[in-house]
Amino acid sequence: MKEKRKKVVVLACSGIGKVYGALARETAYELVEKVRPKITKLICLPLLVIGDPEARRMVTANPVITIDGCPKSCAHKSAESQGARIARSYQAINFYKAHKELKPEGIAELNDLGQRLAEVSAIELGGIVDVLVAEEED
Repeated sequence: MKEKRKKVVVLACSGIGKVYGALARETAYELVEKVRPKITKLICLPLLVIGDPEARRMVTANPVITIDGCPKSCAHKSAESQGARIARSYQAINFYKAHKELKPEGIAELNDLGQRLAEVSAIELGGIVDVLVAEEED
């Protein structure tokens, strides 16, 4: 039987009420749903925190990208505590620092500039996903 192709797991901050938490989530959605839908999988952070067996299996069997909304790094720390194969970790504020013209605002929903920043960030992360997939295939 042919082994299933590995995916790159994306684990984003679930910080509610913070603009960079919203940016982390929207970037993850863009990456998984639009930029690299066939080779990425979004894992729900709360499921991982409560020890869901499928979420844990996904983060230990595949390379993981974490995207955090603040320096507390909950996504990174939660993944690490579950034995995840963390390949890359990002802080959402650094996406803004790289693209100051796209100032995110909003909490539940990002403004238009924030949404555009999420799109741009996801496209950039798409290149990282490609590198991680290539490494897995070697």
